Amino acid sequence: MQETPSTEPLVVGFDLDMTLIDTVPGFARVLVALGGELGVDFPVEQMTSKLGPPLDLLLADHLAEERIPSASDRFRELYPDHAIESVPALPGAHDALAAVRRHRGRVVVVTGKFPANARRHVDHLGLDVDHLEGWVWGVGKADALRREGASIYVGDHVHDVEGALAAGVTSVSVLTGGCTREELLAAGTHVVLDDLADFPAWLDAHLLERRVGALLADLEQRGSVLVAYSGGADSAFLLAAAVRALGPERVAAATGYSDSLPQVERDPARTFAESLGVDVLTPQTHEMEREGYRANAGDRCFFCKAELLDVLTPIAAERGIAHVATGTNADDAVAGFRPGIRAAAERGAITPLRDAGLTKDQIRAASQAWGLPTWDKPAAACLSSRVAYGIEVTPHRLARVERAEAAVRAALAGTGLLNLRVRDLGGRASIEIDAALLPLAPALEAAVLDAARAIGFPDAAVDARGFRSGSLNDALR
Repeated sequence: MQETPSTEPLVVGFDLDMTLIDTVPGFARVLVALGGELGVDFPVEQMTSKLGPPLDLLLADHLAEERIPSASDRFRELYPDHAIESVPALPGAHDALAAVRRHRGRVVVVTGKFPANARRHVDHLGLDVDHLEGWVWGVGKADALRREGASIYVGDHVHDVEGALAAGVTSVSVLTGGCTREELLAAGTHVVLDDLADFPAWLDAHLLERRVGALLADLEQRGSVLVAYSGGADSAFLLAAAVRALGPERVAAATGYSDSLPQVERDPARTFAESLGVDVLTPQTHEMEREGYRANAGDRCFFCKAELLDVLTPIAAERGIAHVATGTNADDAVAGFRPGIRAAAERGAITPLRDAGLTKDQIRAASQAWGLPTWDKPAAACLSSRVAYGIEVTPHRLARVERAEAAVRAALAGTGLLNLRVRDLGGRASIEIDAALLPLAPALEAAVLDAARAIGFPDAAVDARGFRSGSLNDALR
């Protein structure tokens, strides 16, 4: 089975008949209509028991050889009027395609069906498909799968298995087309599912296993790694993965201490890293001395990450550590405006989580499976991310934000609060909390606002839209 590199986009191929759609009722109607015209009593139930092979093969046992080409053509002509409206999507079909989309994947349909009729089914049922290729059968499907870059092919027939294996991709079989589990396994399929309803969970687990494996393999060949470690879910998982791949003696964690790192984050981060047996370094960083950082334009994060890497890179060299790694994940890579990623890349930092294709949700799932306490830790961006762009970042502003968040969290104790941001908008504070807690009761909202004002904000308001990671970036758009 071929495993494509994790950095390549996910492409999943699907068969159509009896995999995505229940062709039996429509196929049967066309056979009856065709038989009426030809004066042939086709054994409809028998012929529809294992749909998938080319039409010519299905007709071969019931018509003289010379009649098959014209009968096949007539079948295809009759098909649109008899088989489109009556054919439903199989249970789980739409959810299976949606599961591929959730992983930012492409969907290709590779089928033995006449392409125009296959397209009619796809359009009628609203199947979310990027590419459709028809009139290919058995091992002939391999060319289409390879050309489209598929790494998985889902089908219901032993000949679908042949196509997947010939293409060197993972073969997933469903039991909706008449072939038995034993027949499919004997043909060499890698996975057998009852139906497509089981596919989303399988895909989640498959990609997670594959991507974590790619991460560990990548780290192992790196030799040694200094992890730029904030204590958040991403960098904590990267640190734990590096220890698994390399051993603690070839891994170190470095947390840049500055005014932008909340005091409340420091001890838990150190405790976790030390529990892994790695050296924990806490060098001072001086991003506040960089004019571009203090100016707090849209590229502030560039100067912050540049400072961090300019500090950590010499430390890694002094210790004989081959690479500095950041916790950038696959979601970050497609999130749009991320100047910090550019600064790190310019300084040679590696991004193993992103390279393995691991998303935030996958990192949390893997962290939970490994028993890491950070698996459900809320996002905790640096304090400077709370200051609206265009307002100068100063130690005083950052300290005020940190104190205000502690005071608001205390005011909301017992409410189940997870995410909280106090945004410094200059003359006032915008308080973002979990949307599920909104609207606050009047007395509770008053306590929250009083807490922020007591810290030194002239005015404050609770944002009715709730917590939104990176909400200040809206101003840049």
